[in-house]
Amino acid sequence: MGIVVHHLNNSRSQRVLWLLEELGVDYEIRHYQRDAVTNLAPPELKAVHPLGKSPLLEIDGRVIEESGAIVQVLCERYGKGTWLPDEGSDDALRHLELMHFAEGSAMTPVLLQLYTSRLGEAAAPLKPRIDEQLAAHFGYMEQILRPSGHFIGDSWTGADVMMSFPAEIAVMQGAGAHFPKLAAFVAAIHARPAWQRAREKGGDYFGN
Repeated sequence: MGIVVHHLNNSRSQRVLWLLEELGVDYEIRHYQRDAVTNLAPPELKAVHPLGKSPLLEIDGRVIEESGAIVQVLCERYGKGTWLPDEGSDDALRHLELMHFAEGSAMTPVLLQLYTSRLGEAAAPLKPRIDEQLAAHFGYMEQILRPSGHFIGDSWTGADVMMSFPAEIAVMQGAGAHFPKLAAFVAAIHARPAWQRAREKGGDYFGN
């Protein structure tokens, strides 16, 4: 049975397409468009999963949710001994931490900023704390990037895939000027032929 990615435009789903292109795996994309007014995912996604969120990966007759789980499964099945550190190593433990960090700690202030930006002056009491947390998390990401330009070891891993989205947010918001290693990390990703193929197939991404 083939692989199907339920892909929402302008979303974290784009990094799943990038990984599939890197792995050279055949897959089908089913496209979903955000509502032009609310920016929310369309109700059709709820026919695939009750939460109606993307990405979702269909493989072997099962729907897999959560970006981290999807990336882990793809790396395990198709990575051919790469994209994941050696099992039981310290790098493997660090990899696990960052896979969760990318969608947990890092995305919390990003989402808070997104939601409160629609509240106008009502968000003023929260803004200093959100700004402080964004700077702290982007700064931490800058600090832990290795001289190789990767988050784990000296080659691409699933952690790099997961960390790509919060890094892109940092650069998109102008923080790249303060965090040059993050900016270089994002530039290296965008220069990769696999990312460019995924970008072409995925459609709208960050309004581009």
